[in-house]
Amino acid sequence: MKQGLEKRVRQFTERVLREDINLHGFILNVGGQEKVKAYYAPFQEGQPHRMYSVSKTMVACAVGMLMDEGKIRLEDHIVDFFQDLLPSEVSPYLQHLTIRDMLRMATCYRQTAYREYEDSDWTRPFFTGHPDHEPGTVFNYDTGNSQVLSSLVRRLTGKEVVDFLRERLFEPLGCQDEIYWLRDPSGQCTGGTGLCMSLRDLNRVAMCLSRGGDGLIPGWFVAEMQKKQIDTLLQGNEEERYGYGWQCWRTRAGWVLYGMGGQLAVLCPERDAVLCTIADVRLDPCGMQRIYNAFFEEIYPWLGEEDMTPESLILPAPVLAEKEKTERITAGEFLFPDGNMLGWKKLSVRGNHLTYENDRGVCELPFEPGKTICADYPGWAGEPATVSAGWFADDALRIRCHAVGNSPCGFDMVICFREDMVTVQARRSFDPLTNGYDGVASGKGFSSKD
Repeated sequence: MKQGLEKRVRQFTERVLREDINLHGFILNVGGQEKVKAYYAPFQEGQPHRMYSVSKTMVACAVGMLMDEGKIRLEDHIVDFFQDLLPSEVSPYLQHLTIRDMLRMATCYRQTAYREYEDSDWTRPFFTGHPDHEPGTVFNYDTGNSQVLSSLVRRLTGKEVVDFLRERLFEPLGCQDEIYWLRDPSGQCTGGTGLCMSLRDLNRVAMCLSRGGDGLIPGWFVAEMQKKQIDTLLQGNEEERYGYGWQCWRTRAGWVLYGMGGQLAVLCPERDAVLCTIADVRLDPCGMQRIYNAFFEEIYPWLGEEDMTPESLILPAPVLAEKEKTERITAGEFLFPDGNMLGWKKLSVRGNHLTYENDRGVCELPFEPGKTICADYPGWAGEPATVSAGWFADDALRIRCHAVGNSPCGFDMVICFREDMVTVQARRSFDPLTNGYDGVASGKGFSSKD
């Protein structure tokens, strides 16, 4: 076996571990051949995973199919298809908005119009909101825009976008794992964020796109969607400044289907390579860039120059550092004052088990120092999670918990014990599951006899 690419893939996995990148799995294809597929415990092949904004690109593929059939055109105005949702007075900015502008995130809104936890219909607010600038001029990432495109597919086909794509794309590609799409309160597929599918099915779609659509997605549409359709110079993330196509991003060496938290399909035409990943790096503000850098620095330069026998890897979940020590806190009960930042009321420690009470109620959090275990997410019975922990000092414990169901998210917290006091510091990635894990609070030890 030649060592070049194989060695580079090993360096990639070592860097992922070293930089604490919370990957769930990846597949690397070179020259149309799958070279590596890897899964990090407890994730398994065929398991559905939330794709977040990869959903946007899938919706765009459906729009491209409808364009090829002549049902819509790039220069059509979106208001023409949603007359029933328009207010009595329609903003000129909204009237000017075209399908082309929507595909390239150049709408008349600075941010998403719908409110995820308040609105019952996530399409309607796009037409009843308050546009603030001329469309087609500047880039603003707008998930509500993708929601409307999903609704457009439903109006033109009579099918939810997941059913349309299952019939026209997923099944013809041989996708056999479970695919489903999360819905808004009205029952419509959440076009910008809700697709759940396996890594290998994501890889099937990415490979189809790398081949120009395989006759399933119009070739002309695939060719245009990957081009820079608008500049993205003000983006904070380095890799997001190469421009935006049609519901997909440009990168330093190609283009990418991009989903929050590390759901990626990175297509590199010059090297005939595709990397697909699933992950949850939302707790790390540089997490997405770490994935890009690890790939482009450890693997990309050697693609096509060396070969390797295809490999399947089962890799261990990342763990938190564990410091050698002689003493640990094994028991204790603490009360928190009313009105503290975390909203915590009590905390008790019994060996490798935390029990605490917050606004969610009584929460149980088992852990094993130096390991990652599977457990229920605290306070949410039946919600699967992984928990890693490590004592980084004799009196200080770090615990990180990731929900791994339909909404990958998590919290990271440090618990410091000082004589009869405890201080908890926590941060979270945004989701209802992580409420109560953002801030710091101190509690005082007590006895149940007190």
